[in-house]
Amino acid sequence: MSGSGAADRKFNSLAEFYPVYLSEHRDSRCRTAHFLGSTLGLVCLCFALLERNLSFVLLGLIGGYACAWFGHYVFEKNRPATFTHPWYSFLCDWLMYRDMWLNRL
Repeated sequence: MSGSGAADRKFNSLAEFYPVYLSEHRDSRCRTAHFLGSTLGLVCLCFALLERNLSFVLLGLIGGYACAWFGHYVFEKNRPATFTHPWYSFLCDWLMYRDMWLNRL
């Protein structure tokens, strides 16, 4: 398993990090796994709000990250940026989700 291209780098902005993030998601199957995980997270967030039960948020986080990490380990064969840049990685996942909906990727 190769290391993350972002692992040893410092980034000054989300705009600087996003292209590196996308370079670690070249395989469409990995992006699809991320998309499914993000959708699961949103569905769980809706259930949490509707049911007033925060355990759905935890379920969404666990399920969402499980899908994304599966994509990295099985398809990309790289280490998720979550481990070295958690905040940027989380935000970029939503940027990628948006870009997938808008057919930009």
